[in-house]
This record gives sequence, C-alpha cells and structure tokens, in this order.
Amino acid sequence: MTALNSEDSPVYIRLRGTIAAGILRGDYRAGDQLPSVRALAAEHGANPLTVAKAYQSFQDEGYVEVRRGVGMFVLPGAAERLCVAEREAFVSQQWPRIRAYIDLLGLDAAALLEREQA
Repeated sequence: MTALNSEDSPVYIRLRGTIAAGILRGDYRAGDQLPSVRALAAEHGANPLTVAKAYQSFQDEGYVEVRRGVGMFVLPGAAERLCVAEREAFVSQQWPRIRAYIDLLGLDAAALLEREQA
C-alpha cells in the first residue's frame, strides 16, 4: 500500500500506487470520477481484472465508492486519509530498508538531504 513501488512489485500494486499518487497530487479530488477499468487497463497495458483488483483495494479501504452503471468516485476526505496511510507505510516499511541501504553504502543521510535542496 504505497505510492512508491519498485518495478518488481506486482502489477496491481504498481497500479494502486499510480492511482494513489493521482489522488495525493490532486489529479483526482473528492467527487471526481476515476478512469474506467478498461481505460486505465489500456493506458497501462494491464489486464482489466488487475485494474479492478487495484480499484477494489481503494473501495475496501473507503477511499472511493462505486456508483453502479456510472463508475468509481473519490470520496470526501480520501486524500487526507490516504496521505496518513501512505506516510505510515513509508515510515514503517520503506524507510527502514532505505536507511539500511544508505548505511550499507556508507552515505551520510543529512548530506543526501542537503544535496537535494541545492
């Protein structure tokens, strides 16, 4: 459940990350309709069932709702709740691996952050 996925993640996880990033960036705001399963599948060269699985995870977590015969829509507060969940996932799952890799390479985390700000 993270917007930052590696290329070796399952396709539905990468698609979920793409959709999550769109919600977090404001590409899809509360009340906006998400692309249809078929349209997103065509855009990403994915199987429609895989896209449906990614969308289902958003529905299960209460970020979107399905309006039968119309489509899937972003619910109010979804971006804020998703941001909290993504932050927690980053801090608990990704950051420890990133930090370990920084240490393994003998890099200075503070110097890396300064480098990005320059």
